[in-house]
Amino acid sequence: MGFKCGIVGLPNVGKSTLFNALTQTAAAEAANYPFCTIEPNVGEVGVPDPRLDMLSKIGKSQTTIPTRLTFVDIAGLVRGASKGEGLGNQFLAVIREVDAVAYVVRCFEDDDITHVENRIDPVSDAEVVETELMLSDLDSLEKRRNAAEKKAKGGDKDAKALVALMDKALDLLREGKPARMAKLTPEEEAPYKALQLLTSKPVLYVCNVDEGSAATGNAFSRKVEERAKAEGAGCVVISAKIESEFSGLAPEDRDAFLADLGLEEAGLNKLIREGYKLLGLITYFTVGPKEARAWTVTRGTKGPGAAGVIHTDFEKGFIRAETIAYHDFVACGGEVGAKEAGKMRLEGKEYVVKDGDVMHFRFAN
Repeated sequence: MGFKCGIVGLPNVGKSTLFNALTQTAAAEAANYPFCTIEPNVGEVGVPDPRLDMLSKIGKSQTTIPTRLTFVDIAGLVRGASKGEGLGNQFLAVIREVDAVAYVVRCFEDDDITHVENRIDPVSDAEVVETELMLSDLDSLEKRRNAAEKKAKGGDKDAKALVALMDKALDLLREGKPARMAKLTPEEEAPYKALQLLTSKPVLYVCNVDEGSAATGNAFSRKVEERAKAEGAGCVVISAKIESEFSGLAPEDRDAFLADLGLEEAGLNKLIREGYKLLGLITYFTVGPKEARAWTVTRGTKGPGAAGVIHTDFEKGFIRAETIAYHDFVACGGEVGAKEAGKMRLEGKEYVVKDGDVMHFRFAN
């Protein structure tokens, strides 16, 4: 498990080019005309993590299995998409299935690539996209609320609570604000998420800049960064063109390519790191002679929950977790050395898993 990220934006902002580069495929046609993506494209990538490679080497594992990140490239949205304009409306439902939404906005000038609204204004682009998602949410909620209200009037307590929750979202949407701005109690978070509102998803702004601005950003991307900061959203600066060239290189040539451009890492790494931060995700590892593997869980997950990511039986029969911190595992040369140095701990059901933990679960069948 990693996370599933929907890629949305206006036509011709570089969505499909970025998707192709990130997934190192040509599944999504990238062309200079609107609606070149005619069906939701799905691609998976392994999450790069040098720690996993080190653990695999120390553990002499036969196989190395990274956690996975899924990208869903959704057809370009235009004004009126929520009412059926363009092709984007067909794919709004796809967004309901993702963990986070990446708003790709155009932060570069290029006379050879037309803009659907004949201007370069990334903040306005983001507002157009979000408005369409809000209008779709508003239409969906108003229809569902009527049915829930009838049940509530008949004395259904669950329906009454649902109506109250829907009203929290409706009040925001009618004010032109996304559903993710709702102030919820801890008890309301799960049922609110179950409403599957498009604008309740965490947002990550992806500023697609020209090659010369990839390292430092530009005036366009800085405006987007200001908006993201004000909203508490994520934001990354990426050049889809550079990522496209990077993905086509042999692995041994990639570091030199990035260095020549003044970049420390590939855009995929930046996007993943920001996505993990936005969603509060961490990684723990399992290491053995057969395989070294990375697993993703939400920050705050306890031992049984982490075990359940591997198999539900592990969670049900959880007894203890043999746990070694990543730096101790490396410093001691592996599991045996860590045990001899007293660095392996037996943790129980209340243990909160930490990023980088190397774990082995004991469970009852």
